[in-house]
Amino acid sequence: MKMPKPDQATIARRSEIIKRLRAIVPGEGVIVDENELTAYECDGLMAYRQLPMVVVLPQTTKQVSDVLKACHEMDVKIVPRGAGTGLSGGALPLADAVTLGLGKFKAILDIDYDNRCVVAQPGVTNRAITEAVEDEGYYYAPDPSSKIACTIGGNVAENAGGMHCLKYGLTTNNVLGVEMVLMDGEIIRLGGKHMDAGGLDLLGAVTGSEGLLGVITGVTVRILKQPDVAKGVLVGFPNVEAGGECVAKIIGSGIIPGAMEMMDKMVIGAMQDFVDSGYPLDVESLLVVELDGQEIEVQYLTERVSEIAKSVGSTFLRVSDTDEERQQMWKGRMSAFPSVGRISPDYLTMDGTIPRHRLADVLTRMTELSKDYGLRVANVFHAGDGNLHPLILFDANKPGELDRAEEFGHDILRLCVEVGGVLTGEHGVGVEKRDLMGEVFSEDDLKQQQRLKCAFDGSGLLNPGKVYPTLHRCVELGRMKITEGNIPFPDIPRF
Repeated sequence: MKMPKPDQATIARRSEIIKRLRAIVPGEGVIVDENELTAYECDGLMAYRQLPMVVVLPQTTKQVSDVLKACHEMDVKIVPRGAGTGLSGGALPLADAVTLGLGKFKAILDIDYDNRCVVAQPGVTNRAITEAVEDEGYYYAPDPSSKIACTIGGNVAENAGGMHCLKYGLTTNNVLGVEMVLMDGEIIRLGGKHMDAGGLDLLGAVTGSEGLLGVITGVTVRILKQPDVAKGVLVGFPNVEAGGECVAKIIGSGIIPGAMEMMDKMVIGAMQDFVDSGYPLDVESLLVVELDGQEIEVQYLTERVSEIAKSVGSTFLRVSDTDEERQQMWKGRMSAFPSVGRISPDYLTMDGTIPRHRLADVLTRMTELSKDYGLRVANVFHAGDGNLHPLILFDANKPGELDRAEEFGHDILRLCVEVGGVLTGEHGVGVEKRDLMGEVFSEDDLKQQQRLKCAFDGSGLLNPGKVYPTLHRCVELGRMKITEGNIPFPDIPRF
C-alpha cells in the first residue's frame, strides 16, 4: 500500500521537529532516512508495518526529558520502543509520531547483594541481568523465551512473564522501582530498593502500562538466590486431556513447581527436530516440570509428581539425574518459536489466559476452530498458570490466509474470555487485542482506565491508538462524554 505524499505544511512541520530533536540529540541520534527507518517499522507482530515519521535515540535521561518536553510543546505524538521483540504491536510506529528508541540505555548501574537488587537501564536485556549476578549465586526470575534479546524496560511495559513465573511471579512481582519521564518532561521515581511503600500503588499501575503513561529510563529489580537443587521431569500422555488433568492435580495437591510447560504433538516433533532434548515422539502431549528447593524437598516433590502423572495415565516419564540433563530438557521448549518457524512459512503467536481446570475444554475447542478455519494450530503454553500461546500456522503469500489467521486468533481469545479467562497473560494488548477489550471490560471500565492515563498524560500523546478501542479525550472524561468512532490503522500496510 502506497502512502500519500505529504503536503507542504506536513513537510515543514516534520523539518521543524527534526531540527528540535537534533538540537537535543546530536550526531547520529536522529534517524530520518527512509531506508534506515525501515528497521523500526514493526515489532514482533509483523502483520502490520508503518514507517515512523522520525526515530530519536537518546542516551541520557536528560535527553529523554528534553525530547518529551519538546514534543509536548509541539503537540507531537511519541511511540516508545525497546528491543522491538513485543508480539502485540505495542511498539508499532505511527506516521505522524516520533519513535523514541531506548536501545542505547544498556548499562547495569548498580548490583546490591545486601538488598538483593539490581538497578539497570531499560535497554539491558533480561538475560544480561542474570549473567551479571550468577557468579555470586543469584538470578532474575522472570524469563521470557526471548530473554536473550528482550529488554527489561520492555518487560516492565508489558509485564512480561516466562516459564518460571508460576512460582516466582511476573515482572510486576519482581520490580522494586522505576525512573520514568512523563510526557511534559518531568522525571519521577516510583519505588526503590525498599520492598514496599505506602500510598497508591503507582508502580503497579506503571508495570504493564504499555508505554501509555511514561517513558521508563531506569528499573530496579529483585534478584533471588539460586535454589540448592533443581530437577526436571518429562511426562508424556496419550492425549491432551490427560496432560491437562495432570496439571490440575499437581497444582491442586499444593505443589507449585518452579516451572511447568505443556506442548502438543505438533510442537513436540518440531522442537525435537530442531534440537535434541530427549522428547518422546509417540505421545500426544508433553509436560516439562521443574522442581526446585532443598534436596530433600525436591526429592519428595519429584516422587509426588511422578505418582500423579501415573495416576492420570502417563505413558512416558523421565527425571533428570544431572543439571546438564535438566537444562537439555529445556532447550527444546526455549526454542519453540524458531522450531515452529521451520514447519510453516508464517505463524501468529497468540496470548490468552484461562482457568487451569478448563484447559482440556479449551484445547478441544481450539481443535474444532482449527478445522473450521482450515489452518493448523500448534500449542505450547505455561500450563501451571493457564497462559496459552497457540501458534496459528499460515502462509501470507496465499490470499486470505492472514485474514483467516487473525479471525482464528480473535476467536481463541474470545474463547479464553468465555471460560473465565482474560485476553493476555504477558504479551500485552497493543494493537492486536485492542478491539477485543470490550469482550472483557464495560464502557465504564474503559473510561476509568483512561482516566488513569489522563492523570499521567493529559495531552494523550504517548503511544496513542494502542490498548483502547475507543478514544476518549481527557477533558471529556470528566464529563463522562465519549467521542465518536474507533482508532483503526487503515493506513498501515499489511504484511
